[in-house]
Amino acid sequence: MTNTALSGARLYWENKFAYFSVKGVSVPVAVSAFPDELYQCPRNWAESAYPKLIHYNKLPKGGHFAAWEQPKLFSEEVRAGVPVSALVRVERPSHRARGID
Repeated sequence: MTNTALSGARLYWENKFAYFSVKGVSVPVAVSAFPDELYQCPRNWAESAYPKLIHYNKLPKGGHFAAWEQPKLFSEEVRAGVPVSALVRVERPSHRARGID
């Protein structure tokens, strides 16, 4: 053990603002709820906190280190949560078109 549990917990103890309060985030958001995570994000909370919620899923296994514990599930969730439009490459004008040689 690294003996850092108390110093890590101190951040939460001293934090005076509501860590899990609804924030009204305005960008598209995807939530994957892994069952062994420390905080289980309920769908109704996610919908109120993230008005542009584009993906929500409760997974059968995995936890805080889901990418390491369940890489297949994690990668499937990343793919499901990223809209295809975000993956389309936007072509930039050439240097000549912008007047740069």
